[in-house]
Amino acid sequence: MKTIRRLIHREAFFAVAYVTIGFLSLFFFFDLVDELRWVGRTGPQGYQLSHAMLFVVLSIPSHLYELLPITVLIGTIFVMARLAQSSEFTIMRTSGMGPGRAMRTLLTLGGFFVVLTFAVGDYIAPLSDKAAQLIKVRHLGRLTSGATGAWLKERQDDHSYAVNVRALTPDGGMLDIRIFEFDAKGLLASQTRAASGRFGDGGGWELTDVQRSSFLQRGEDQARVDRLSVPALQWPTRISADMVAASLLKPDRMATVDLFQYIRHLDSNGQSAQRYEIEFWRKVFYPLSCLVMVVLALPFAYLHFRSGGIAGYVFGGVMAGISFFLLNNVFGYAGNLQNWSPWLTAAAPGLIYSLLSLGAFSWLVLRR
Repeated sequence: MKTIRRLIHREAFFAVAYVTIGFLSLFFFFDLVDELRWVGRTGPQGYQLSHAMLFVVLSIPSHLYELLPITVLIGTIFVMARLAQSSEFTIMRTSGMGPGRAMRTLLTLGGFFVVLTFAVGDYIAPLSDKAAQLIKVRHLGRLTSGATGAWLKERQDDHSYAVNVRALTPDGGMLDIRIFEFDAKGLLASQTRAASGRFGDGGGWELTDVQRSSFLQRGEDQARVDRLSVPALQWPTRISADMVAASLLKPDRMATVDLFQYIRHLDSNGQSAQRYEIEFWRKVFYPLSCLVMVVLALPFAYLHFRSGGIAGYVFGGVMAGISFFLLNNVFGYAGNLQNWSPWLTAAAPGLIYSLLSLGAFSWLVLRR
């Protein structure tokens, strides 16, 4: 059994690696063509072809994280179907490899890819994506999201703050900062605007070129506005650089721990975290989709192929894998709109396809 296990694992590793390299080569080409439109826009000392190449290379781990489950499916289907076509799997079955052992063999293989997918998505991809964004920001200008930038909220004692950061600078600073302070009754207490700011080493923000308006009310009919203009101001806050960057970047590019901490920050400040909770649970369950893919590939070993008929079955398996990812995205959007349970929204596609693949496997083994 060890020899058979090593044979299946070796063949599957080579097949998955071959398919993964092919997909990554395509993504590298498409990303490079897309990045060429930015080359030379900021002058001869700005964003150049070498920067575009480095940005595309640093984007490869993110693509690897997205592609691993489907390349595992394609590679495993090809190996299992080829073993069935050449009658090698039939020989393995007569040598003592029953359905249970075949399932355990592929689950062991899938477990390795689960660990690999988690490591790439939680450690390598976030670091490389930050480095890629830093290169683009440094040579193209500032990093922003839409026309209004990032909006965050924080509570300090009985006051609440709504904070807007228009953009991040290449050196890690902030541009066009607006801070709205509300009192315990929900009335606007002050408004602060700064041209720029930096994240302090010991916490808090160091604001520059600050204009502050304080709204004071004495009684029901008396009110006044105090205006203050200072070159610098220290604002105490628990909002970190990672939180601001998370508001400007896509949540699927964050590490699981960082995403969990950001969700806790949103919850503690009364902000909606539904989108980020769904993304958090998707990142938890996404590596496990490699197990779903190998289980989905196992029934192909029990099919009887005629000469040249393997391509159609492999194509059908690939389409089944693509439909899994489409359903995964549809459930994510639907769960966000319909306010479904985040963990159930993220786990439902995997559970559905696991049941379908196990049903197909049981039917082929028991009935055929």
